[in-house]
Amino acid sequence: MDRNELLAKLEDIEWEDLEFKSAENGLPKSIWETVSAFANSAGGWIFLGVSETKKNQFDVTGVKQASKIEQDFLNTLNAAEKFNCVIRPRAKKYKVQNKTLLGFYIPIAKNKPVYFNSLKNTYVRSGSGDRKASSEEIDALYREQAYGTKSSEFIEELSFEDLSSQTIDEYMGFMNRANPSIRYNQMSARDFLTKIRAISDKGVSYSALLFFGTKELADQYIGDFRIDLLEIPADSYSNASPRYTFRLVEQENLWQYYFAMMHRIASHIELPFNMDNQGFNVGNHPQLIALREALVNMLMHADYFSPMKSRVRIFTNNIEFFNPGAFPKPIETLISEDVSLPRNPVLATLFRCIKLAENAGFGFDKMQDNWFAYNKTKPEFRGDIDFSVVDFQTGANKTTIKTNIKTSTKTSIKTSTKNERDLLELIKLNPDLTLELYAEKLGLSKGGVRYHLDKLKETGKIRYVGSKRSGYWEIIE
Repeated sequence: MDRNELLAKLEDIEWEDLEFKSAENGLPKSIWETVSAFANSAGGWIFLGVSETKKNQFDVTGVKQASKIEQDFLNTLNAAEKFNCVIRPRAKKYKVQNKTLLGFYIPIAKNKPVYFNSLKNTYVRSGSGDRKASSEEIDALYREQAYGTKSSEFIEELSFEDLSSQTIDEYMGFMNRANPSIRYNQMSARDFLTKIRAISDKGVSYSALLFFGTKELADQYIGDFRIDLLEIPADSYSNASPRYTFRLVEQENLWQYYFAMMHRIASHIELPFNMDNQGFNVGNHPQLIALREALVNMLMHADYFSPMKSRVRIFTNNIEFFNPGAFPKPIETLISEDVSLPRNPVLATLFRCIKLAENAGFGFDKMQDNWFAYNKTKPEFRGDIDFSVVDFQTGANKTTIKTNIKTSTKTSIKTSTKNERDLLELIKLNPDLTLELYAEKLGLSKGGVRYHLDKLKETGKIRYVGSKRSGYWEIIE
């Protein structure tokens, strides 16, 4: 029979993943590899008494001494002698073509890796088969045991004074403006960070170091702290020549990375600018909401202790958010149940306090609904044991990237001049604002504003009049 006919006879099964084994002469040796792979991946069903003769064709052979095989299998998994932990599968018995089949559902393990006999017998799922996990994948599985706890641990040698006072001040000011009713605005910065357990008398948490610290300290205590953003002048990395035309410079901490990355991402989508009488960009832009949610989701849920690094790649047809660290549950479950299980709870709190993240779940519905409202497509979610990806299709007609190849070694990207036009309009209204206020009103980083000011000066459109303390910008007609 073919797969559909077999599934119809096993219609009460919820199919996540499945493996068929003949088991004519008892439990097959390969069953332990599949148990390990399912427990380390997303769970799945093992069926004994069925052999796959060729692709999508199955032969029901049945199981002899079904009760004995069932008891032997369950007793082995419950004893935690062959495996490094207790595994409690669900068991079902079926009659198909007058033959007995045994089905066992292997759940996802809470503590990984799951292996039999020795650590080298750690298996993962690859397509519809099992394979031995690499040492890097085993390390990732061990880190999953600390999901939600590792970044909340404290570094005893560090204190509040080791964090960037400038970043903390910027954050507290942003929270006061973005979320004025939150009670934390009545606290000092030290009390606020203590309240959310970012710092304590035990030291500074890894999360606080990532969000408010310096790259030097993050490199010292975490190792090679960086997040990549690449702009690639092709529809894939392999087709790009050169490989990229822009790469974001390294920032001090996650606060700086968020604004620098959001600025670059926003410059590659259609985003009308509507200014109110105070000079703020207003309007409900679903495309910006979707991408902002993806960026914050990436920063909140990254595995910062992995040798892999978080990365945004902006292609001509799509924007891809890549994260080290697997989704905590199957993607279908996260979407349907809106599970709230952040890898870095303190980071999640920090983003939620300034209304840049959902209070529950991973924000998948917000990504999907808003991107669909923008261009009638939905982002793709995919991943494996040690990574996760959210991919937005922009389409060639949605991108603002234009390449201008001058020589074989020199390429420049001409991005939209929308930001420069917006900045000029803002200067007309408020010629004497500080760099910080221009950045706030335009939704750019300070570095982004400085870049556009320099461009406008170079092209002779503006000049600065007076001293640094009391001067102002003048538009040259």
